[in-house]
Amino acid sequence: MIAAAAGAATGAADFSQDVFWVWVLKAVAILVFLLTSVLIAIWFERRVVGRMQLRPGPNVHGPFGLLQSLADAMKLLLKEDVTVKAADKLVYVVAPFIAVFCSLLTFAVIPFGPEVSIFGVVTPLQLTDFPVAVLYVLACASVGVYGIVLGGWSSNSTYPLLGAVRSTAQVISYELAMGLSLVSVFILAGSMSTSQIVASQTTVWWLVPLAPAFVIYVISMVGETNRLPFDLPEAEGELVGGYTTEYSSMKFAWFFLAEYINMLNVSAVATTLFLGGWRAPWPLTLVADGALNTGWWPVLWFVAKVWLFMFLFVWIRGTLLRFRYDQFMSFGWKVLIPSALVWVVCVAVVQGVRRFADVDLSTLLGVLGGVVVVALLASFLIPDRRPEPEPPAPDGPFDAFAGGYPVPPLPGQTLPPSPRALRRRAEAAAAPALTAPESPTQEVPRG
Repeated sequence: MIAAAAGAATGAADFSQDVFWVWVLKAVAILVFLLTSVLIAIWFERRVVGRMQLRPGPNVHGPFGLLQSLADAMKLLLKEDVTVKAADKLVYVVAPFIAVFCSLLTFAVIPFGPEVSIFGVVTPLQLTDFPVAVLYVLACASVGVYGIVLGGWSSNSTYPLLGAVRSTAQVISYELAMGLSLVSVFILAGSMSTSQIVASQTTVWWLVPLAPAFVIYVISMVGETNRLPFDLPEAEGELVGGYTTEYSSMKFAWFFLAEYINMLNVSAVATTLFLGGWRAPWPLTLVADGALNTGWWPVLWFVAKVWLFMFLFVWIRGTLLRFRYDQFMSFGWKVLIPSALVWVVCVAVVQGVRRFADVDLSTLLGVLGGVVVVALLASFLIPDRRPEPEPPAPDGPFDAFAGGYPVPPLPGQTLPPSPRALRRRAEAAAAPALTAPESPTQEVPRG
């Protein structure tokens, strides 16, 4: 009773009545939910992108093509499993399992709903929770990248290795921005427990006061899941298939499964931290004095919000083009991370002033808004430093290897003929002399 009262006071979920079979039932339900959602997500993505591109998408296997994902899964299951001869066999096989195992861990701390009765046992619709649950989510995402890195390295091939290196840079860049975007939620909610963060959004979703942090998180979650326009580790147009180039059959299927589960993971985290979690949207909260936030109804609201983000993933894929690698890194380090840092400082200052000083919130926000406006106006007064014009290219043939690395010529520059071309010209010039007909000799009469 004491634990239940403490949980009700703080908003934390109360797991004191859970027994072993309830834990097993919740874990199996989460696993079934994820696997089923992946099958639906593959079909959903093909249908939505097909509609955007004015084509039908899968429509043969089953009604509306619903069985197409199942057919693809069976194809991967029965396909010949090829192992690269020069690969590091152990790491090559273990890497896909690392990726998919880490992706399955995140939903353990995601609340699907409030307390319900399961066969007479009152328990929260959540497998577990603890004070640093969001840090646990970030840790699972970080460790899961090791599967991609090790998979690309162990393949002992050029393109998978490049994809693995890109993945390392990507997780460092966009994990920082994602973590910083969540700090402002911790400041306002006063906790890193997922159930307490949902409980803190009873009156207002954190999406409203923390809109900049939400935008930064949405951009970072697209980069974290290697989706367009940030799919640099697997860029099919540049790296064949990236870190999955040398994988086939079920080992490729594990990587494919991990990618879609990670999409569900980051969507669930966004729902929990910014969109009120399992709570019903505002107009529905007025129905029957909040009755739609009790029982099993919240599961419906939670799943609907998650699939709203899944649609956003598909929409972005069908709209934007892939970034260049330099653009990708520049955007992460020069835009997202500084913006997230500035926003965290602003939220911390406002929250500190509200707590320790007797200042009206509207007055404080007005002062901060004025400072921002003044800074923007001052930025227009700073003279623009124009880059110095580049010196004209020297006359003569262009040496592509002058700087130690081959580079393409600029407009107006010409490459010298290659050694192969010179050799061919020399052979062509010498060929007539070798094949010229001999002068006719005078026939000697026979005596």
